[in-house]
Amino acid sequence: MIYKVSFVVPGRRDVGGIQNINREPKAGDRVRIGNQTFEVVEVTELMPPRGDFAYLHATCKPVEE
Repeated sequence: MIYKVSFVVPGRRDVGGIQNINREPKAGDRVRIGNQTFEVVEVTELMPPRGDFAYLHATCKPVEE
């Protein structure tokens, strides 16, 4: 399964985007977007899976490094 994930950081228009990943993201996961690390806060299914693709929305917050 390929997960098409829309990563969004509330209040930040300068980061985010859509990535194809091989594993479903979960709350607490850390992801790299650009040169920054973010923590996934919530994952929502955007629509039911179609074929080999699942469509998800992940809300993230910056990680203090």
